[in-house]
Amino acid sequence: MSDIKAAYRTIMDDHFPPEVKLTLGETVLTFRKRTWKLMDGGELVEKGLRYGENPGQEAALYELVGGNLSLGQVKLIAPGNGLVSALSESDMLQAGKHPGKTNLTDVDNALNILRYLTERPAAAIMKHNNPSGVALADDIATAYHRAFMADLIAAFGGAAVLNRPVDKACAELMAELYLEVVAAPDYEEGALELLKAKSKNLRILKIERIDRLADYRDTRFLDIKSLMDGGMILQTSSFNPIKSPADFLPARCERQGKLYEPLRRPTPRELDDAVFGWAVEQGVSSNSVLYVKDGVTVGIGTGEQDRVGVARIAVHKAYTKYANQLAWQRHAKKYDELALLAGRGQFDPALVAAIDADTRAAKAGLPGSVMISDAFFPFRDGVDVGLREGVTCVVHPGGSLRDWESIEACNQADPPAAMVFTGQRAFKH
Repeated sequence: MSDIKAAYRTIMDDHFPPEVKLTLGETVLTFRKRTWKLMDGGELVEKGLRYGENPGQEAALYELVGGNLSLGQVKLIAPGNGLVSALSESDMLQAGKHPGKTNLTDVDNALNILRYLTERPAAAIMKHNNPSGVALADDIATAYHRAFMADLIAAFGGAAVLNRPVDKACAELMAELYLEVVAAPDYEEGALELLKAKSKNLRILKIERIDRLADYRDTRFLDIKSLMDGGMILQTSSFNPIKSPADFLPARCERQGKLYEPLRRPTPRELDDAVFGWAVEQGVSSNSVLYVKDGVTVGIGTGEQDRVGVARIAVHKAYTKYANQLAWQRHAKKYDELALLAGRGQFDPALVAAIDADTRAAKAGLPGSVMISDAFFPFRDGVDVGLREGVTCVVHPGGSLRDWESIEACNQADPPAAMVFTGQRAFKH
């Protein structure tokens, strides 16, 4: 067992070159490997990533330092705009256990979401490159707390990324949870000391360009997918065309000469949640369905093979997370802990039953939520899953031959639900 644990503590040597050049036609892109001089185990070492996705996998982080590629009308991001890839020793306010690949890719994907949520304080807590909770608020401490409460189980050991400086109130909330990474544009007086006191293993990152994330909203980069046979697929990165409610398309479908449209339009609150939810969707693995309400995620279903299945999973997660919220708020323990103690006769089972009853009565907070899907619904069954839980607005790309069925499902709901199209899917693999 000690040898297994040692594997997670070991910083691997990497044999990747200090510079990589990628030639595409006449354009040469130059990448420089990022390494840091950091203390690890009482020893000053200069290394790059601790390891890759798993111990035993060598890995290296490279920053684009030369070359600017244009593909047709798409001009990709230029050198000098590094966020995660530009991290220096001075940006690592506390290096913790020396960062590994998953720590930095979690931060990167959080920024991929937050670049569309720059107008208000926002927080994204990431786990295994998917958000466990994302929230907006009027201050950063509240945004973090809402994101944490959205899934307080998955948040354990996650990466919390914020688009405003961390203040003392926010740091006090973070100190209550074990996190692997905290990243923010800055840290106000007293906040850094609180975080450092929480754990010497916490990686605390200062990424100054986070306060300029709006500049990255429409930037595209070269997306490289390597294949097991040594080949690769190159593509330009995706982008989010929905900047405001005005960017949504009316949900319409014609079938056999009949035009199908929703009976009601979304309310301003639903449209705000639709914009928020579509921004979060940019960082969720496909197939995915999520429910959002009042600027916070309620349930996130990720990476499933069928859309109706992931819609159900997102509902199940919403119920589980809601019960955990009640358990935490009422008894400062997770739901499963309370159930275990009740089974042992060490906690009142009636209090657990009350949480179950209140969760069912509230339908896990799903009534009034907005349902977001990264691709069209091929059948109405996925939409019906959300409508049964009280969803009042559905957002998806549109384009299915059976869009009319999904629109009809919304019209048959009591009261009728709204629907809008994005005109673009948001697959992420």
